[in-house]
Amino acid sequence: MPQATPESIAEARRELGLDGGRLPESVAIIMDGNGRWARKRGLPRPVGHQEGAKVVRRIVTEAARLGLKALTLYSFSQQNWSRPPDEVNALMHLYAEYLIHERPMVMDNNIRLRHIGRRDGLPDMVLDELDESVRLSEPNTGMFLCLALNYGSREEILHTVQKLARRVEEGCLKPEDIDEATFASALDTAGVPDPDLIVRTSGEMRISNYLLWQISYAEFYVTETHWPDFDEGELHKALQSYAHRDRRFGKVDKSNT
Repeated sequence: MPQATPESIAEARRELGLDGGRLPESVAIIMDGNGRWARKRGLPRPVGHQEGAKVVRRIVTEAARLGLKALTLYSFSQQNWSRPPDEVNALMHLYAEYLIHERPMVMDNNIRLRHIGRRDGLPDMVLDELDESVRLSEPNTGMFLCLALNYGSREEILHTVQKLARRVEEGCLKPEDIDEATFASALDTAGVPDPDLIVRTSGEMRISNYLLWQISYAEFYVTETHWPDFDEGELHKALQSYAHRDRRFGKVDKSNT
């Protein structure tokens, strides 16, 4: 697949009736419902995760085709370690395999891969493949793909506070110089645009400790569709919903005054 160009991006958006509409630059997705999808079909939960991994490829490719600047995927939270050991082990092997198999897709689409979350606890097989994919994609200039793996937002914020406190202690930073920009630059997502739109599949109405700092003004879109059934058409629905919203960022809509 050829890399997206300004012309191809404009044409792709026109095809969806989004020409001139406001599309998000950055989208974050909570990929929920793999287990429920499998259970409804009488299948083991790992099968749902395998089907969900196939969807990731399609959604990442479509997001790049439409010219998004960033896509962040919540794939494994720090709380997910409490799942059955067999399921966690299957997930870790799936992540390692995914990172290997999807490198050509990442490179062909000029994608910059980032990991957000803690490295502690992740098996070496995942860290090795993750580091290699990040290294290979570092020269790319297209869409950021952030994999939230072993991630928790409260933990990220605490880690950022500790990092800045050490800089103050070392005399490299004054407390009064810590503003929003300074704090954001110390987060895992430094340099990545904050999400304009957060999508949650499988109908759940909660944040689940995801990007609490970054989504302060994000729009929400929740669908009953389980992640393995979330295809390009479902992504288009989310983007079209966003395009018709009035984002005021706390300001008054003058047209209604």
